[in-house]
Amino acid sequence: MIYPDFIKPGDTIACTAVSDGVGEELDKKRFENGRDNLKKNGYDVIFTDNVFTADKWYRSSEGSVRGKEFNQLFDDDKVKAIVAAKGGNFLCEMLEYIDFDKVKNNPKWFQGYSDNTCLVHALTTKCDIATVYGNNFGDFGAYEWDESVRNHMNILTGKKLLQTSYKRYQHDRVDSVTGLEGYNYDRDVDWKINKEFETADASVTFSGRLIGGCMDVLRLLQGTRYDGTLEFIEKYKNDGIIWYLETFDYSGETLMMDLWKFKELGWFKYVKGFIFGRPLFFRNFEDANYTETVEYILKDLNVPIIYDCDFGHRGPRFAIVSGAVANVVWNPDHTGSMEFEFK
Repeated sequence: MIYPDFIKPGDTIACTAVSDGVGEELDKKRFENGRDNLKKNGYDVIFTDNVFTADKWYRSSEGSVRGKEFNQLFDDDKVKAIVAAKGGNFLCEMLEYIDFDKVKNNPKWFQGYSDNTCLVHALTTKCDIATVYGNNFGDFGAYEWDESVRNHMNILTGKKLLQTSYKRYQHDRVDSVTGLEGYNYDRDVDWKINKEFETADASVTFSGRLIGGCMDVLRLLQGTRYDGTLEFIEKYKNDGIIWYLETFDYSGETLMMDLWKFKELGWFKYVKGFIFGRPLFFRNFEDANYTETVEYILKDLNVPIIYDCDFGHRGPRFAIVSGAVANVVWNPDHTGSMEFEFK
């Protein structure tokens, strides 16, 4: 596994809109404040031209433009990390324009979540480069960074490889007033585990190499020339695989059928455990809740399945280093942790 160099003060962090860009004034204000926050911490920040453009399809520009701007960042030796502006639709349109050989020969951190799964998954499984499934650039723009953003920076700088579950998270959407608001914590964090592994007095621990992302996007990418999942899991089968999965807009039927498909195609062949992020929009199927739907397909694998973990579309979120080995812990008090090994 190729791990890009940790970033350090004086390095340049680039923001590019590989999916959607930002057009609203409050969003622009937040991005400018994110740049200022990072500069205060010692980093130079550049925005590509597409960051502040957005169309009705939730994309910043044509796929060829996004691909060109992404490639140019790999020609800039000062750029050490690339952060996606935000999620959206149709990141897949730019994949054919990416120079994957250039990326592999000059690895840099790429991070983002949601639609950015296209790049996170492709770069890790096809180029064997670790990526980060975590904050998009807007998270750096809050007036005051919360613990999750500080942890994220500590991981990119190599200062901290352990993350523990947060106490509260934001479940309900709140409209922005200033553009600089942090999370509105309105629910307690509650890591659940499948009943077969739940105990009252002992933690559950499992290890493996991380792979995953947003299922809405993985189902699109699966089987294309940008999907190297089967080759990846064969290469790292001795480590075992931990799948991290989350959903944006799913029904119970879709969740069930997609997990069935992933399983039938061999994606879960060497799995040691699953962690599921907090779902955003989910419609029950015949009164079956999220966990019942998942376990209907995955129960026979007889591995731990942890739910409502700190990643996905309801923040705050972990920075998950896709491709790294992780030690995951679930505790009887419904807390947990994830620690990386870069090997």
